[in-house]
Amino acid sequence: VPPSVPIRHCLRQEHGLDKALDNALIARCRDAITARTPVSFTAEIRNINRTVGTMLSSTIARAYGMAGLPDGTIHVKFNGSAGQSFGAFLARGVTFELEGDANDYVGKGISGGRIIAYPPRGTSLVAEENILVGNVVLYGGICGEAYFRGVAGERFAVRNSGVNAVVEGVGDHGCEYMTGGRVVVIGPTGRNFAAGMSGGIAYVWDADALFARERCNTGMVDLFPVTEEADKAELRAMIEAHLKYTQSAVAERILGDWDRTLPKFVKVYPRDYRQVMEDNKKAEQAKA
Repeated sequence: VPPSVPIRHCLRQEHGLDKALDNALIARCRDAITARTPVSFTAEIRNINRTVGTMLSSTIARAYGMAGLPDGTIHVKFNGSAGQSFGAFLARGVTFELEGDANDYVGKGISGGRIIAYPPRGTSLVAEENILVGNVVLYGGICGEAYFRGVAGERFAVRNSGVNAVVEGVGDHGCEYMTGGRVVVIGPTGRNFAAGMSGGIAYVWDADALFARERCNTGMVDLFPVTEEADKAELRAMIEAHLKYTQSAVAERILGDWDRTLPKFVKVYPRDYRQVMEDNKKAEQAKA
């Protein structure tokens, strides 16, 4: 910041850019919001654009509540580097696709929307070996989907309560305090994975056989091979969706050699959650 420009002026200016981009999104999506007419368009984004999509989702929520819009009603393709909290509280019916990278808190509190992110086409970087999105991605997510063609920072999906997500590696403390949803990690994890995890399920590709021994906190979870047919189908479907949305080379390799890669996946299953699920299953069987 030039010394002649007060910091508070720069902060107001950046906030104005955030608001301007969201107002532009709302204007472009007006028909979708009022008449549920599908809209699709592209937009440029910079890392000074923070909380992009929050005002749009708020407008949708005021009109339709948590029900949101039908799937596929709004699709925005962004190009560039997104700032803090890209797609925060994203409403159902909205898809944000990002070709580029993003800062922390992507999809914070996501509420039914879909987030897709991948590196720029033609980049020389190997996606699965590089950070794509920052820390605390999907923090407190309620529901929705997310697909990340690359590695996320620390505390991925912390306090996730219902989002289904696929990522190609995470830093420390992945799925910390998670209470619901599904997370698929098709890459390495940092230490302390699943600390305080009380619900939901994670599937981790343990290609180097170090996850169970060194990286997972088993204080509240048990680890199982993926052998049940329902689990196999769920895991495969999520990886197929990841390939569809991101053209992931990792997903393509896994699916192309499914019989060999499947045994390397570990199912992370919280103990108390498992007990509840099994009790419910027995109760349903008894009714039948």
